[in-house]
Amino acid sequence: MKNICILIISAFILFSCKPKEDKQEFVKIENGIFTIAGKPYYFIGTNFWYGAILGSTGEGGNRERLLKELDFLKANGMDNLRILVGADGESGTPFRVEPTLVKAPGVYNDTIFEGLDFLMAEMGKRKMYAVLYLGNSWEWSGGYMQYLEWTGHGEAPIPGVAGWPVFMEYIKQFHQCDSCKQLFKQYTYDVISRTNRYTGVKYTEDPAIMSWQIANEPRAFSNENKPAYEQWLKDMAAYIKSLAPNQLVSTGSEGSWGSENDMELYKSIHSDSNIDYLTIHIWPKNWSWINPDSIPQSVERAIKFTNEYIQEHLVFAESVRKPLVIEEFGFPRDNHQYNLQDPTTARDRYYEFIFKQIETSANERGQLAGCNFWAWGGFARPAADHIFWKKGDDYMGDPGQEEQGLNAVFDTDSTIELIRTFNERLRDIK
Repeated sequence: MKNICILIISAFILFSCKPKEDKQEFVKIENGIFTIAGKPYYFIGTNFWYGAILGSTGEGGNRERLLKELDFLKANGMDNLRILVGADGESGTPFRVEPTLVKAPGVYNDTIFEGLDFLMAEMGKRKMYAVLYLGNSWEWSGGYMQYLEWTGHGEAPIPGVAGWPVFMEYIKQFHQCDSCKQLFKQYTYDVISRTNRYTGVKYTEDPAIMSWQIANEPRAFSNENKPAYEQWLKDMAAYIKSLAPNQLVSTGSEGSWGSENDMELYKSIHSDSNIDYLTIHIWPKNWSWINPDSIPQSVERAIKFTNEYIQEHLVFAESVRKPLVIEEFGFPRDNHQYNLQDPTTARDRYYEFIFKQIETSANERGQLAGCNFWAWGGFARPAADHIFWKKGDDYMGDPGQEEQGLNAVFDTDSTIELIRTFNERLRDIK
């Protein structure tokens, strides 16, 4: 009996002394900043929209590469990834991401859902956090235009063929289309209510999901659409919050640039209590802040305008005590080429400016909470004989309508050392 008691006590002591596995905690907002387990969370992450495709066992899947990418990202401090849930419509549409997830309303390609499950399980193992965006304004993943097609508004024009004015005239109908919005709401429910087949954990109970995001760059696309656009974002934010109260909700907005240059519209939307934090996107080339023919010579001009844009939105973020994330910004290589031989001196200078703003904010416990640069190229490589994506090419962050390698950051770029250095600095801030 004495020996049995000794064995029981010894086992109890061993069990008690065994180090407990650090469980992943939800990202929360406390006193106007992101926190994890009560500690401030500031980050430098990236856009990894194709993560669910890589995680699948179907067309486009490459789990070996996915695991390699996640390990590399984590090792360099990039634990925050912004990811597309899935593309809409049939594959084969020019410039569209494929394979797609939503084949028709309520009809899903389960290999992409399986890929998303696998991705989230692997991110959870590495204590990484995802911002999952559900929709898109733009053609490269279907988005608004696909919902309009499904509800009888005629064939959607491809901007690369018909031109941007024709395309935007078509998609501005989305916010007046009740059936479109209802289909999107049902899709949102189908995604958020899922249970991960690899972990058995409901998506709503998975702390690896930092935020559900309504759409990538939602826009009204006309002044008359502003009231309907605002109401839709507020309605969707409330709906997502009702489904996933433990997770954050964001819009995916570019800021005033994506609000018909109406800062008051942006403020009205992001003052809503169901929208937990603010987002902005910054595109120096698209917004004519740099000269593509002399990128290194115009980087300081881009920095000047970028600083003004950040400050305009940061003042508002401070007034409403909500975090602000620069969740998209891209910058071409020095000579505007799409290969790894073209240096990234100007890009590194531009990135360094943004990273320093986040470091300063972290030291001051400010509202500028993090960034996700666009986009992750990692171990992918551009094709040698063509510049636009073709089936079978590596996914590398630049969507199909853009030159492959335009904004992608690859594993051998000098930018990696910069990212690692600043993430180490952020970790050292107490």
